[in-house]
Amino acid sequence: MSYELNAKIRELSPYQPISGSYRIRLDANESFLSLPRELVERAALDVLNNQINRYPDPYAEKLCGAFARFYGTQARYVTAGNGSDELISLITGAFFQPEEELITLEQDFSMYHFYGSVYGVKTSIFPKNPDLTVDTVSLAEYINRSGSRGLIFSNPCNPTSLCMERRQVLRLVEQVPDCLVVVDEAYMDFADESILRSAHLCDNLIVLKTCSKAVGLAAVRLGFAVAGDRLTKALRAVKSPYNVNELTQSVGYQVLSDQAYVVDCTEKIIRSRDALYGGLMNLYATHRILQTVYPTSTNFVYIRTRYAKAIFQALLERSIAIRYMGDYLRICAGTKEENQAVLEALDEILTALE
Repeated sequence: MSYELNAKIRELSPYQPISGSYRIRLDANESFLSLPRELVERAALDVLNNQINRYPDPYAEKLCGAFARFYGTQARYVTAGNGSDELISLITGAFFQPEEELITLEQDFSMYHFYGSVYGVKTSIFPKNPDLTVDTVSLAEYINRSGSRGLIFSNPCNPTSLCMERRQVLRLVEQVPDCLVVVDEAYMDFADESILRSAHLCDNLIVLKTCSKAVGLAAVRLGFAVAGDRLTKALRAVKSPYNVNELTQSVGYQVLSDQAYVVDCTEKIIRSRDALYGGLMNLYATHRILQTVYPTSTNFVYIRTRYAKAIFQALLERSIAIRYMGDYLRICAGTKEENQAVLEALDEILTALE
């Protein structure tokens, strides 16, 4: 007999982002801004001045210090990861036993449930309200009643683009003291409700950050976890020793040390997002087959329409890639020219569909 895969991975398929070459890519929620050459050169010089034949700093202390200074916390509470995806995987696999329940939300980032399934953790989905907001009172009641050991969600939410208030999230954390709450703030640079500076004050809270959105470092794969001493010690104990390579540490340090640059990038992305949202609201007023254009606290806009698949396909035919999600579409903010192109294409497509 040949070797058999176990049941939890037997039917899994690799993650498949949109492939192919398109003149406009607004599907992956990346920054449309490229790093200035001088920042790239400083990072490259930093790498060349180090011994490439040696392993990198296992705790990325210099990098974590730059992150802590930028976001107003202390480096002792910060753990660097090979993208926040690695940290999500690490937390899911190490902090929960198979029989313990980990709760994710519907709708939310699909990888939370995916990693739970891969590690054999009992993963449950808690429904959102019809308007895609979260009933945190009912959620806390469910967690305490069921004895759930973990909760993970994004705020602002990917894909809904909605953001819960800081006090609402902290109240939720407080109400479920026996549950580890992981709040993914990948898009919080575009909002103003972060709980990151309070993370070390809570015994049951980990806040995640990424450098793939506002910071514009999607290619180097860099994320961070912020938590109190006890949780940080556990995270550093279970991660692989040299999980963040020398190049990523150098690029991340140079960019996060240039605070004015990151703030300027964030402001440019917000202006682009607002322009895209305004254009989509104009289309919504004209084309009623767009059922909902949700208010946004991220770098993308979320749309509900029964014609989502047809619109998605028609845009691909025009060499424009966005994200198709059932009855929803997610469109990332791009350059001024990219935003204008997608809005003009949508106007033509919606007119034809009507």
